[in-house]
Parts: sequence; C-alpha cells; structure tokens
Amino acid sequence: MGTIEQTQSNRQGLSTRESRLLSRLAAEGHQIISVDDIETTLEVAPNAAREIASRLTEKGWLDRLFPGTYLIVPLAAGEKSMYTTHEYLIAAHVAEPMYIGYYSALSHHGLTEQVPRTVYVVTPTRAQSREIHGVPYRVTTVTGRKFFGTTPTSIEGTTIQVSDLEKTLVDCADHPGFCGGIRELACAMRAADEQGCSWETVGEYLERLDNGAATKRIVYLADQLGIGLPTREGLVASFTSGYSLLDPTRPETGSTASTYRVRINIELDTLAPTES
Repeated sequence: MGTIEQTQSNRQGLSTRESRLLSRLAAEGHQIISVDDIETTLEVAPNAAREIASRLTEKGWLDRLFPGTYLIVPLAAGEKSMYTTHEYLIAAHVAEPMYIGYYSALSHHGLTEQVPRTVYVVTPTRAQSREIHGVPYRVTTVTGRKFFGTTPTSIEGTTIQVSDLEKTLVDCADHPGFCGGIRELACAMRAADEQGCSWETVGEYLERLDNGAATKRIVYLADQLGIGLPTREGLVASFTSGYSLLDPTRPETGSTASTYRVRINIELDTLAPTES
C-alpha cells in the first residue's frame, strides 16, 4: 500500500458545512464516499454535492478515485495530505457486486509467495479496469453462474468479499493467465492441501462452473501432486472430448495426455507429491 500526495502543498481550511459533512461521514466509518453520500448527508441538490466534492478535493480533504467517487483524506495524513487506503477497499468501489479473485485471492489466502501488483476484481456486471494511485485494478466480467464461492473478509472495519480457498483454485484453473500460469496454480494447490483445502468442495465447484478445461487441469495437477480428489471419478467422467492446453498462456506445443484430454505444453518436473 503506497501513498499519494495532493497537488497543493498544504491543505486549506474547512467551512462549517464541509467540516460537518466530513465529521458525519467519518463517524459512520466511511473512508470512500460518493457524490450521492454528500447529497444525502447535507440534503443538497446533486449539482451542489458535486461542487462541494470538487471544492474539498481542491482543498486536499478528498482525493478523487474515479468519477463520482472520493477517498476521504483524514487528519492523520497531515498538512500535505499524503494518504491512501487499502487496495481492497478501493476495489470494492470499482464494481458492484464484486469479489477479490485470481492472483489477488491467491495472495490473500497465502497460496503464493508472489505479491501481485495488480488487484483482480471479479464481477458479473460491466465495469472498467483502471489504475488508481499507481495500482492497476483488473476487472474480469464473468457470467452469473460463475459468480459464487466468496467469503466475507474484514479490511479496516469494512467487509469485502474474497473468493474462498476452494473457489480461488477453481477460478485460477478456469483462467491460469490471471494467476501467473499453471505453475503458480500447481504451487497454490500444494499450499492449499497443506491448509486443509476441501477437495470435495473443489469438485462441487468444478461441476457448477462447468468448464471442461478447468476440470482437466485440476485433476491432472492433483494426480501429479499426489492429492486425492474425493470426486475424481465423476470429474473424469465429465471431461470434454477435445484436448485443452494445460497452460493456455503458453504456445500450443508438447505431447497430449489422453487420460486427461490435455496437451502438456509446459514441463512440471519441479513438482513433487505432497506429503501425507
């Protein structure tokens, strides 16, 4: 989490109304607000709310994240207004509904040693990827049937949805490119197994996701890692007839494995079975 600095050198004083607005919003626990929040709190017209937001931004008390959405810069930030907030709190305002997924969720659950710079936001609605305070927010729009498997997480007193351990693995198998590739997924599966991952739930999620390639990748990697899948038989029976790339981020080369209906286009010799 970095810091941002307002363009002005020092913050300017607040009017009585501005002070009342920020005090009320802060007392209610708001860190990020919308123009609607200003309109409701002060009972003013939309145009007046936008003008107040613009004035507070110029004075260094608000930081514009994107159109209509602002970060309250607290007193603790000092006169130079150097402040930002947790990336996940900002991500929660990029799309609604949403959850933190893919590489970000791997990091959140401790399933990777990497610290992804990009924050991955998953939503069933249309939203725009953007960069805020130097942090890229990558929005992935999924169909409604793929939008499930989340767990509430408290970030600085605010509840944010993150894909649960099992759904994180399934999502990454669905889109390995969003988690650093198949090697990262393999390492994540090994770490998840050590954390007591419910592989039965993974199987249920795969059936619900209904993506043949994701199912093949999970079954293949589980076998290579020595992980027993309780629903393996049913998952194998659901394999689609075509051959899927083990790692879709890499060229279509390598041999095919008929047992798994996958093309092995990456060597995973470094993987060792998990210890029982």
